[in-house]
Amino acid sequence: MSLIVDTSAPVATPEAPEPGAATSPVRKTLRWVGSHRSLVVSLTIFGVALAWALVPGLFTQYDPISIDNSQKLLPPSAEHWFGTDLLGRDLYARIVYGARASLLGASMAVAVAVVVGSLLGAVAGWFGGFGDTVAMRFVDVLLSIPGFLLAIAIVVLYTARTGSAGLVPAAVAVGLTSSATFARLIRSEVLRVRASNYVEAAITSGATTVTILRRHVIPNSLAPTVSLIAVQLGIAIIWIASLSFLGLGAQPPEPEWGLLVSDGRKYIATRGWLTLFPALTIIAVVLATNNISRHLSNRATR
Repeated sequence: MSLIVDTSAPVATPEAPEPGAATSPVRKTLRWVGSHRSLVVSLTIFGVALAWALVPGLFTQYDPISIDNSQKLLPPSAEHWFGTDLLGRDLYARIVYGARASLLGASMAVAVAVVVGSLLGAVAGWFGGFGDTVAMRFVDVLLSIPGFLLAIAIVVLYTARTGSAGLVPAAVAVGLTSSATFARLIRSEVLRVRASNYVEAAITSGATTVTILRRHVIPNSLAPTVSLIAVQLGIAIIWIASLSFLGLGAQPPEPEWGLLVSDGRKYIATRGWLTLFPALTIIAVVLATNNISRHLSNRATR
């Protein structure tokens, strides 16, 4: 008995991957972004502000600090788009260069909030018991006090002790007062991740608590904080600008958005552009970050 093989039948060959299959997540993300016009506008606004902070010299030729008394208090024109201030400095240039201080301060505040809140929430959620109770009661106390008033109190105490205020102390104060929100969110995520199979396997294999928290628990608990980081960035921008407005943040002659609003408030009735343009810049960037956060949150819940 012989075995006859039909060589005329087509031989199945594995299908070649489609070109660009590896980048399909990127394409999906770009397609999702492009389908939301308001998100595109928000990303553009925030992107411009970020470009101002990184490479301000590409957007203006004027020095934001040098004084020119012959050009003081000029209205908006083709030469000075946003007019000039009481010392003859180009207001548009000061807004552009002020993005660095405002966004840097807000980013530092959010970084402090994420680090402190993540550590507090991870320890509370992992160990539980008495430590969890103490940590959550501390978080409840922080949440019961208006965050901005607490930030003012921290900066005032620091200024009274050191004799000087600045952007860094203001950012740290804002970050500490915002950490409670991240701590509560991280704690709930740690409780969820702690019951997962891979964490149980790590415990069974004899991994130390620090290793489990660093490699498994905290990284897998940070994903839900992405949208919260965006909205907290907008809040931090407002708080940093408000502290600078009160003289507790950035100090003259450094350009910073809140400080620019403070400098122009004396002339608000006669030369409103001194406060209008910095205030509109703050509003636009904050609304953009809030809209980005809303879209990220909606996408995460799908």
